Amino acid sequence: MPQAPRDEWVTVDGLNFHYRDWGGSGEPIVLLHGLASTSHIWDMVAPILAQNHAVIAVDQRGHGESDKPNDGYDIESVTKDAIGIIDKLGIEKPLVVGHSWGGSVALNLAVEAPQSVKGLTWVDGGMINVSNRYPSIEEAKVEMAPPDFTGVKVEGFLERVRPRHEQNGMPPGVAEIVLANFEILEDRTIKARLSRDNHLRIIEGLWDHKPQELYAKVQCPVLIMPARQQNNLATQERGRRRLMLVEEAEERLPTSKTVWLEDSIHDVPIQRPELVAGLINDHLADGFFS
Repeated sequence: MPQAPRDEWVTVDGLNFHYRDWGGSGEPIVLLHGLASTSHIWDMVAPILAQNHAVIAVDQRGHGESDKPNDGYDIESVTKDAIGIIDKLGIEKPLVVGHSWGGSVALNLAVEAPQSVKGLTWVDGGMINVSNRYPSIEEAKVEMAPPDFTGVKVEGFLERVRPRHEQNGMPPGVAEIVLANFEILEDRTIKARLSRDNHLRIIEGLWDHKPQELYAKVQCPVLIMPARQQNNLATQERGRRRLMLVEEAEERLPTSKTVWLEDSIHDVPIQRPELVAGLINDHLADGFFS
C-alpha cells in the first residue's frame, strides 16, 4: 500500500507554501495544479508515481493552504515561487508536471531556470493562450470567472457534482479531492480557497502570457498530454482548438512528444489517474527526459 503523504510548508520570499510530500525515492517529480485547484488534484496520481520516484505536490500562491496575498499572480511571479520552492527544498533537476494553468507555470519555469528542470509534462495544459481566444481581457474575465458559491451548502454542492463524477466513471474518493478546493464554513456553506479577486488576477496574468513566444526557448524535453473526447459532439469545437495549439507547440518546441488522452476530461488526473501516472512513469523509464 502506498504511504500517506506528509503535509509540509516551506517559506519563499516571505510567503508560506503548503506541499504534500508523497515520499518515494529516485528521480524527483514536482506536481503543479491548475487554476482554482489544489495539490489534492494529484492525490490519485502521486502515490503511483511515488512507488519509483520522489514526489511532491505544491499548493501554488493563493490556492489551497498556501498564503494568499493580493498580488503576484502574473506568470513571472508564480514561476518565481516554484523556482524558490525547488531551490529551498534542494530538489535537483525534477520533472515538473503541470495540469492546466500549472502547465503554463511549468513552461515559464523551464525558460527562466533551465538548469533547474529535467523535463516537463503538460497534462491538458501548458498551451493556454487567452489573448488569442478572447477579443478583450474584459471578455476573458467574464468567460473565465469562477462560479459564485455564496450560500451553497456542501451537501448541495456534492449533489450537483456527483452525476458528473459518475458519468465519467470517477472513483468515490473524488468528492473529497474536489472539496479540498473549498473551506467549509460553520453554517455548512462552502467558500472557494482561491478568492474571486485572485482568480481574476491570474486571468490578467494569463492575458500577458504568450506561450508561442516561449516554446523555442525550452531546452528540456516536453511530454504533451492533452485530453479529448472525440465522440462527444459538445466538445468537438474545443477539440479542434486544442489540436491547433498542440500542432503549434510541436512545431516550435525543440524536443517534444504528444500522447493524446482519449476519452478523457480536463480533470483527467482524478478521472484516469492510472493512465496519467503510467505515461509519466513510462517516459521516465524509457529515457525520454534524459
